[in-house]
Amino acid sequence: MTAAPPDPQVARLRRLVRVWDEAVRVPGTRFAVGLDALVGLVPGLGDALGALVAGTVLLAALRVGVPAAVATRMLLNIAVDASVGAIPVAGDLFDAGFRANARNVALLEHWLADPTRAARGSRVALGAVAIGGLALVAAVAVGAVWIARAVLRAVTP
Repeated sequence: MTAAPPDPQVARLRRLVRVWDEAVRVPGTRFAVGLDALVGLVPGLGDALGALVAGTVLLAALRVGVPAAVATRMLLNIAVDASVGAIPVAGDLFDAGFRANARNVALLEHWLADPTRAARGSRVALGAVAIGGLALVAAVAVGAVWIARAVLRAVTP
């Protein structure tokens, strides 16, 4: 079985993401940075352009018909990138390493190559995130109850 020729739209997305995330290799390392690292230093501009690039990738995926699980996983990548990326300095460092757009193009390529397996993998990943989120909420709730009980014991005679 031979591989299908690369989709021209996906090839354009890959080039866009390469310029955005990994245009220049840092000398002496395997690490690369792109325009995102540069414009991310300008408050507001980096976030706006990042949203434009992320939206372009997501819309292209939706146009070719990715299932809800894959699209939701892409949205989760965008949300993590945007929320952590909003933290000054640390967020810029996170953005340079997380590369939500490259992850999303890889998800799209995986779905195009093997739709059933990609959709199943995305459902499993989203399930794991949901379980982790519920565990975190439960841990916070238990901690809050524990603190409240300790405070009540300290203030009641």
